[in-house]
Amino acid sequence: MSSVLTVSQINTYLKSVLDGDDNLQHIFVCGEISNFTNHYRTGHFYFTLKDESAALKAVMFRTAAQRLRFLPENGMRVIIRGSISLFPRDGVYQLYCEDMQPDGAGALSIAFEQRKAKLEAMGMFDESRKKPIPVCPSRIGVITSPTGAAIHDILTVLERRFPLAQVVICGVQVQGDSAAGQIAQAIERFNALQAADVLIVGRGGGSIEDLWAFNEEIVAHAIFNSDIPVISAVGHETDFTIADFVADLRAPTPSAAAELAVPDTRELLFELDALYDNLTGLVEEKLLTLSQETALLSHRLRQNSPQRRLDLLDAALDRERERLNRCGAALTKPYDDALQAFAQRLEMASPLKTLGRGYTLCEDETGALVRRAAETKTGQALRVRFADGTARCTVEDVQTQEA
Repeated sequence: MSSVLTVSQINTYLKSVLDGDDNLQHIFVCGEISNFTNHYRTGHFYFTLKDESAALKAVMFRTAAQRLRFLPENGMRVIIRGSISLFPRDGVYQLYCEDMQPDGAGALSIAFEQRKAKLEAMGMFDESRKKPIPVCPSRIGVITSPTGAAIHDILTVLERRFPLAQVVICGVQVQGDSAAGQIAQAIERFNALQAADVLIVGRGGGSIEDLWAFNEEIVAHAIFNSDIPVISAVGHETDFTIADFVADLRAPTPSAAAELAVPDTRELLFELDALYDNLTGLVEEKLLTLSQETALLSHRLRQNSPQRRLDLLDAALDRERERLNRCGAALTKPYDDALQAFAQRLEMASPLKTLGRGYTLCEDETGALVRRAAETKTGQALRVRFADGTARCTVEDVQTQEA
């Protein structure tokens, strides 16, 4: 007679059967992920792996999940390494995943695209938040391997193009597990000390695994939060990393980053010469214009000066005076002629004229004119006026004639 088994006994037995089957241990299973659940609190992944006609429950515990470079998604085709076992509590057999790889594109490529989409959705690639690169930086910070070819290329270009700038180098690992943390810390330290006007962050070319440190979120956030403008210079021209999208400027190579970070001294000198010639021409043209304007204003000033006005008025006054004199002369000429004629007649009738012909005038002491001898008496004093003077006389004898 068969014994009665409990559910737990049956499930435990089935689990032991499955666990003891070598064909179900360390197997590889391919399929499409569906019903994916990420338990963020525990870190475990739960999902169903299916193909065209069947489905298999699967679980990936946190220890294995932390090793993945990408985040599984519904609809993703994957190849899983693991084993089949039974979960006694539910009586459900499932695939316990130890590793997972995308079926087709590599895990790093998928992780890159997922991270790129995530950070882009956060606005970390927006052109509006990118800072301009200074035209003539005084100090240039370089974050890269101190022994790689990139640092040599950067220093060579900086020395050739703009030797006036000071170069501050912070050597870091550029690949490996600790590389991302060192790169992020270097960016933060440059900002804390304000040790540069612009940063060049990068390395030489390599595989996607070699460049992976520049795809880590810690580096992306350090670049995004940097107050100092950042030029990303990772790999070769065809290599793109998350750092390239977050940086304020992407350079295809480290050498190109140095070219973009500083101006060319020779070009600056050429531009300065051109500006000097242009400025000299403008100054000379301006001086000529001002000289012409000054001459014109000086002429206008002379034309409108008070002295010139006075001179013009004085000349006009002279002309009016002459005209007035002519008019006056014309008006007075008849009177002058008449006066002259009258004067001539008066002169002809003047006693002085008569005296000039030998006649004299006789006056008494009061100045009264004595016209007749009868008006005199003996001993009377008289004054006799001649044409050239007078003579005082005393009457000695008076003789009269009968009329």
